[in-house]
Amino acid sequence: MCNLDTEGTQHGCGHYVITKKLRKNDCGSRWCAASVAHPKDCRNCQCDKFLGPDASETITCRTDEYCSTCHYWYRGPGRAIRAQ
Repeated sequence: MCNLDTEGTQHGCGHYVITKKLRKNDCGSRWCAASVAHPKDCRNCQCDKFLGPDASETITCRTDEYCSTCHYWYRGPGRAIRAQ
């Protein structure tokens, strides 16, 4: 399974949000749709279509703020929905 080297922001909620994809690490598997080894004419493709976990995560910025998803659920309109 191919994966990425990334840069991103570490949020106060603990989530890492990618801001830049530096490079793709090719796994070399013909069963991985993201690999250059995957056949172009793969019919009814059942191969892996998702990348694996990031190979490296370089934190370029740290913030105490929540990421956008957590902000909605813990400090925004979603908070009222959770309270019901």
